[in-house]
Amino acid sequence: MDLSYILNILGEDREGYFNAVAPPIMQTSNFAFDTIEDLRKALQDEASTHLYTRGVNPTIEILRKKIAALDGAEDALIFSSGVAAVFMAVMPNVNAGDHIVSVAKPYSWTTKLFNNLLPRFNVNTTMIDGTRIENFENAIRPNTKLIFLESPNTMTYELQDLRAVAKLAKSRGIITVIDNSYCSPLYQKPIEMGIDLSMQTATKYTGGHSDTVAGTLSGSREMIDKIFRSDFLNVGAIISPFNAWLLLRSLRTLDIRLKKIFQTTKEVINAIDGHPKIEKIIFPFHPSFPQYELAKKQMQDAGGLFTLILKADKIEEIEHFCEKLNRFLVAVSWGGHESLVFPSCAGIKKEDFDPKMENHRMIRVYIGLEDSNVLIEDILQALN
Repeated sequence: MDLSYILNILGEDREGYFNAVAPPIMQTSNFAFDTIEDLRKALQDEASTHLYTRGVNPTIEILRKKIAALDGAEDALIFSSGVAAVFMAVMPNVNAGDHIVSVAKPYSWTTKLFNNLLPRFNVNTTMIDGTRIENFENAIRPNTKLIFLESPNTMTYELQDLRAVAKLAKSRGIITVIDNSYCSPLYQKPIEMGIDLSMQTATKYTGGHSDTVAGTLSGSREMIDKIFRSDFLNVGAIISPFNAWLLLRSLRTLDIRLKKIFQTTKEVINAIDGHPKIEKIIFPFHPSFPQYELAKKQMQDAGGLFTLILKADKIEEIEHFCEKLNRFLVAVSWGGHESLVFPSCAGIKKEDFDPKMENHRMIRVYIGLEDSNVLIEDILQALN
């Protein structure tokens, strides 16, 4: 199934809605039935019929089919946020007394799920350096039920060898989940490498316009059906039909947006690499990256995120650099049309700043859809 077919045709039944080029927004909460027997059947199998939009909605169904195909999966679910997708990937697959192995430094709210929420239900998590397969082997316990990956992560971009982790997990009967937000399904195919469940925050590249919050989760039909019939219907972390339609709109241009972003990112990095005020550039496709060969092996391309480590003795220098940028907004998130910077020092008190700590001097840069020359000029003037 080719990419153009998935983005532009798959799941769309134009004859069923007046041959409209864009699919309709089925903005309804409820669906009616001709007979009580039809209603009875729907109540018995909500996963395969239109009963209530908390479960299945026609607009969201189209998006589910496209996301599953992009991930190379049998089925997918769409959620109201990326962290809801993380929650739904984890919670249905653990019980009280179970153990999870997770890579260190995942997304902040994923960390809170593992460290704050799950221990209340007697589910404990071991955080490891995921760059070495033996760390997974050593962390697994008899009650380990799930391994959580984030490859690359979204600040320092550590990778995991996905094929090796999947092979190890399958040999022990352990479910594997990955946050694939950095690459999106276009630039990394975890399910093809043996990972069970692949999630992404669709707020980022899939949405692409900074106007939608959403998350997706793809996997086998059996695993997705299990999640749907239990926690998904119970929690109700659903996306609205309108937001699903916005994602369908955005998928049309996903391929060309990512190509533009990646090309511009390479041009910006090449132009500023070696600047005397930059100590280091962290980017999976930079030759200095410690896992450069693994990145080339399991990622098709990278996106628009990279990190600068500035040479700075004071926190004010980092703040001054960010605030002097004219073409970059200071904000969290990424994946939209606009270029962004997010300094790690924003997460600490000024008096706690330590210039000896690299992570205090990190600035995450996201490259949007602007032309590379204006972004390069802007970074250089702020550095100077």
